Amino acid sequence: MIFNERLKKEREKREWSQTDLAEKIHVSRQSVSKWETGKNYPSIEIIIVLSDLFGITIDEMLRSDKELKEQVIQDSKKLAYPKWKTFFDSVFMLGVFLLLAKLLIFGLNYFVGTDIMILEGLPKGLVSFAPLVLMVVGGIGSDQLKKIYID
Repeated sequence: MIFNERLKKEREKREWSQTDLAEKIHVSRQSVSKWETGKNYPSIEIIIVLSDLFGITIDEMLRSDKELKEQVIQDSKKLAYPKWKTFFDSVFMLGVFLLLAKLLIFGLNYFVGTDIMILEGLPKGLVSFAPLVLMVVGGIGSDQLKKIYID
């Protein structure tokens, strides 16, 4: 039995209307209608609430519906995506900021004649290539996330 049939059967077994079920799980009646007609699927959070409400396992609700199972897998991947995306985007932007700061200091030293030193105690190679490394790591990390997490 696929998800939409199971949902309707469980709801009718309890003699609930679509509105009754919607109120119990805090969604619209239209959402319940779309789930029962197979036009849409609920999120994993709603599936958990439904399984608790009906007293059946999530496995029983998901196992029979391949399309729903695939959607749940995709949704779970998308939950992790924003956190890592933010991290790699931040690394990239830090690299851009450091590169711009370095270019500004270089321009001031060259054209204005100032003598600003960039982090004197650190090795010259680290100071020179750190912005580039951060930008490359951030860019590659962000790109790899797109390949893994997006359809």
